[in-house]
Amino acid sequence: MTKLTFIAFDGATFEVEAENGSTVMENAIRNGVPGIEAECGGACACATCHVYVDEEWTDVVGQPEAMEEDMLDFAYEVQPNSRLSCQIRVRDELDGLVVRVPERQA
Repeated sequence: MTKLTFIAFDGATFEVEAENGSTVMENAIRNGVPGIEAECGGACACATCHVYVDEEWTDVVGQPEAMEEDMLDFAYEVQPNSRLSCQIRVRDELDGLVVRVPERQA
């Protein structure tokens, strides 16, 4: 299992054990992380699972693909480390990943 840490806008921390192959968004929903709405269910069609990947993890997580970049245009307060959590697949290399949830979703 891969450990993920979500930091809510209010500073609350949620540490979860995630199965490889699942998405960061699925694990947020499954564990009741506030602020991750995922209205489209992970289809990369709504930007309501927007997160900020901690700087030390951006290279490991990688850059968004074209479709995700287009959807990020609809997210609130996009930053260079913004990603849609539905597009980040959990894998061994992400053990310890830290993401922050923005103040509000699109």
